[in-house]
Amino acid sequence: MSETITRQAASPQPEGDRGKKPGGAEPKDWRSIAKRQLQQSLAFGALIILFVFFSLASPNFLTWSNVSGILLSTAVIGIMALGTTFVIITGGIDLSIGTGMTLSAVMTGLLVVNFGLPVWMGVLGGVATGALIGLVNGLNVAVLGLPPFIATLAMMMMAQGLALILSGVRPIYFSNVAPGFKDLAIGSLIPGLPNAVLITALLGIFAAFMLGKTLLGRYTYAIGSNEEAVRLSGVDTKKWKIMIYSFAGIFTGFAGVIIAARLDSAQPQIGMGYELQAIAAVIIGGTSLMGGRGTILGTVIGALIMSVVINGLRILSIQTEWQTVVVGIVILLAVYADNLRSRQST
Repeated sequence: MSETITRQAASPQPEGDRGKKPGGAEPKDWRSIAKRQLQQSLAFGALIILFVFFSLASPNFLTWSNVSGILLSTAVIGIMALGTTFVIITGGIDLSIGTGMTLSAVMTGLLVVNFGLPVWMGVLGGVATGALIGLVNGLNVAVLGLPPFIATLAMMMMAQGLALILSGVRPIYFSNVAPGFKDLAIGSLIPGLPNAVLITALLGIFAAFMLGKTLLGRYTYAIGSNEEAVRLSGVDTKKWKIMIYSFAGIFTGFAGVIIAARLDSAQPQIGMGYELQAIAAVIIGGTSLMGGRGTILGTVIGALIMSVVINGLRILSIQTEWQTVVVGIVILLAVYADNLRSRQST
């Protein structure tokens, strides 16, 4: 009984079939599948158009060094976006991923540089910091009943402050203590491909598996589609929300480790604004802010679109101020497109 209701909540019946008797319903939600495939196709088409446009606008764009740079810059945004996809599918939001990433990077630096621990322990500490941030967010949302926007906004400010306090408002450099740490991001196990890109790909496969093939993924969709129905079916939705936010926090921790390795330092004053790019990537990829719908593949495409736009503007020597304006417009268009999709599905 519980599993049946959960499945129904996670896979709502198509609009045109609602009200039909079970015997007349289609065996598969083909309309939802078609819409999802169309959204991903449109996002992928937009990515191709952007590549063509910037390639024609500048001969320096379509070079392997620049494409490799785009993939490298996608790594941090993409990893954060992978985790926040789960949160947004539940109908929540996480504004703390940007400064949470910074705090995770700072913790990695403290453990490796200040405490002299091995690099692998520093990496685990950074990932654990992200998971702890997610756990606190989950407790605030599920147990205290705070709106996700407020809970994660508060955590965003706390993480920013803690990163500055713990670092003494100074960068933590790895070069003298752990000179090989930067290879974690910019080294190349596969010639010509930065390790950060490979790690992002592996995390993307893992996230896709968790979302599509596990109980965590099923309840992520179910809570976003109809949390009340899931709760009435006997499922402890509070527990699963805490697990989902904690799981998303793991990706925040990984993003912190990668950006620290990429910069070969933990910079306590970065992070603000990264959360908006990651959330925009998720929405561009077809995940609904209303919850209940989204895919990892769409998120990856959305992250690539954000990186291509930012890189292309830099290649064209557009002023930083105007780059920020364009990114804001992209976010606005992504949210507007999500609203249109939501209206069409109701």
